[in-house]
Amino acid sequence: MTGTGFLSKIKGVWVPTLVVIAWEVIVRLGWVNPQVLPAPSAVLIRWYQYLLPLESYDPQTSSRWAWIFSGELVRDLFESFYRVMLGFLIGGGLALPLGLLMGASRTIYDYLNPLIQVLRPIPPIAYIPLAILWFGLGNPPAVFLIALGAFFPVLMNTIVGVRAVDSIYIRAAKNLGAGPVLMFRKVIVPAAMPYILSGVRIGIGTGFICMIVAEMIAVNNGLGYRILEAREYFWSDKIIAGMFSIGLLGLAIDTVVSYLNNYLLRWHRGLDS
Repeated sequence: MTGTGFLSKIKGVWVPTLVVIAWEVIVRLGWVNPQVLPAPSAVLIRWYQYLLPLESYDPQTSSRWAWIFSGELVRDLFESFYRVMLGFLIGGGLALPLGLLMGASRTIYDYLNPLIQVLRPIPPIAYIPLAILWFGLGNPPAVFLIALGAFFPVLMNTIVGVRAVDSIYIRAAKNLGAGPVLMFRKVIVPAAMPYILSGVRIGIGTGFICMIVAEMIAVNNGLGYRILEAREYFWSDKIIAGMFSIGLLGLAIDTVVSYLNNYLLRWHRGLDS
């Protein structure tokens, strides 16, 4: 790899690095109260403590791997990941077929669109009282809110994607004898896929917001709950450590979705062999 290529790959690291250095210097110089804004080094120490197992290793009660992954942070990451993925699968799984139907059928669209447009502007957070009344506390209301947050981005992008399919593709497929099912499967869905995958990325992002809010209100574990708990004890370093953990989890999920996007759309970019 040439020097220019290496610099090109790491250029996105420069700005965050400079921000962290400036942040550390400002706190060290006493320009801000470390109780309000702790130094990055203090956040890193707290993050490491948050990652460590809560109890000493006992081979009589658990395996070493189970002990290594028994830390508070690991459990919170798993719980948050589980909720956001389950909620997204439910919301996206309902939105995708409905969006395909509404995009392909003018009749279905005319019947359902008024209801969709009334419900869509309501923030998922506004459903929190109803979610708790309907489902109580724990995972069910949190998953409901995440599913609701993911539903509309996937639905609207799918509708737009299907309705934006070039009529030339449809006429060409009809001229080649494609029936409705084949047309839908081989022409409409692939052509709408860029819009659908954009909706997936937006839906996951919205689901993350709903997850954090839900965990602060309805459950007693997860990253959102841990941030709220840290606020009660004025642990600002743990709050920031939890926030960065959310960002890292979101980055990991978005990276996987981005790879999936590139794989499914390789024909769209002229990369299909």
